[in-house]
Amino acid sequence: MAQVPPPPLVSISVDLEDYFQVEVMAGVVSRRDWEAMPARVEANTERLLDIFAATRTRATFFVVGWIAQRYPRLIAQVAAAGHELGCHSYWHRPVFHLTEAEFRDDTRRAKAAVEDAAGVEAPGYRAPNFSLRLDLPWAWQVLAEAGFRYDSSLHPIRHPFYGAAGAPRQPFRLDSGMWEIPMATAACFGQRLPVAGGGYWRLAPLAYSRWGLQRALCQGLRPVCYLHPWELDPAQPRVRLPPASRFRHYVGLASLERKLRALLREFGSLPIRELYAAELGALRMEVSA
Repeated sequence: MAQVPPPPLVSISVDLEDYFQVEVMAGVVSRRDWEAMPARVEANTERLLDIFAATRTRATFFVVGWIAQRYPRLIAQVAAAGHELGCHSYWHRPVFHLTEAEFRDDTRRAKAAVEDAAGVEAPGYRAPNFSLRLDLPWAWQVLAEAGFRYDSSLHPIRHPFYGAAGAPRQPFRLDSGMWEIPMATAACFGQRLPVAGGGYWRLAPLAYSRWGLQRALCQGLRPVCYLHPWELDPAQPRVRLPPASRFRHYVGLASLERKLRALLREFGSLPIRELYAAELGALRMEVSA
């Protein structure tokens, strides 16, 4: 009798946005120009869905509200394929650039757009550019008031834009009652190394990403990773960017699909709400009690 393999202990999530909505484009592509930009999000997301289907894996898709309002059938397609939906803001602006009132309006608008598109709950939130920091406790309170059960925005590494190096590596309860589920890191020689995906997967050899996830698992983490649909699209339109931003955005696009397929075959993937079902289930019971 064949043995049933154990369920995955990794969640690979997708920040569902188009290439022109990322932070490195903010200085050259205005939000007023989004409607006129050549859209790539539908084809790239469908490509991702095919990859997940081929590897029999499922993910959490954190959706930008602007995308959900314009492509509701795409969001419904993601949910119908068995993936979890989450919220990734409406306008994809860093949280630390917003007032509390602006963040509340953006978040509620985004959550409604995502849930209306697919007719399902979006229990989790991820801030654009991992920009929800430990010194912004009001932001987590806003998320709790909006009905989110968890946030997955902290990236506990040193980074010039979004790092939260002092944050715990393990999930933890917030004062708002929600769970914070940080991005995966690997601890080595007293340092926290980024292994969670995105540009790190594009720029680093596959062997490094595989080692990092294995080490995180051995250190007791259930790693949460991420990528964007545009990262599988080397044919995307080129936007004139400063050299450092150009390198950060375009290098490694042609290699990520191969790396993603290899990591999915080795580690699998579950939606975050399933990978952390015990924690989130206990929270739901507390709320309903």
